[in-house]
Amino acid sequence: MTIQLLHKKLIKKKLTISVAESCTGGLLAHNLTKLTSSSKYFQMGLTTYSNQAKIKILKVNKNIIKKYGAVSKECCKSMVQNLSKISKSKINVSITGIAGPGGASKNKPVGLVYIGIKKGKTVLIKENKFKSKNRNSIQKSTVRKVIKIILNLI
Repeated sequence: MTIQLLHKKLIKKKLTISVAESCTGGLLAHNLTKLTSSSKYFQMGLTTYSNQAKIKILKVNKNIIKKYGAVSKECCKSMVQNLSKISKSKINVSITGIAGPGGASKNKPVGLVYIGIKKGKTVLIKENKFKSKNRNSIQKSTVRKVIKIILNLI
């Protein structure tokens, strides 16, 4: 499952995609735009790293973040649904998680990443617990996982 295959499929099926990333810091957007003609499908990439950015730009209700935290399926779902309203893309992706090495707690370990994907009326929220404690590795694993999920969806 590669970015090249996703690239071809998105163009062939005339699908558009937008992303809202937190812990991956734009790595997914980078991967989606590194091939020529990516402008045929890629519409928008937001790196909403801080809680403030999630609230101000993606309109995540601050009570969701207070109650569940920024790293939660609830926040991830709100991120992807609101991105969908902003971007009007056919496929929308949200990512929020803990890439480490800091920022973890007992309930939310390093490697916990939520991936939200909205295609049409379908909204998937996947909880991932990547075993690696290496920040770069967690970010790359997350991007690979997103590509795989989208390829299976389309």
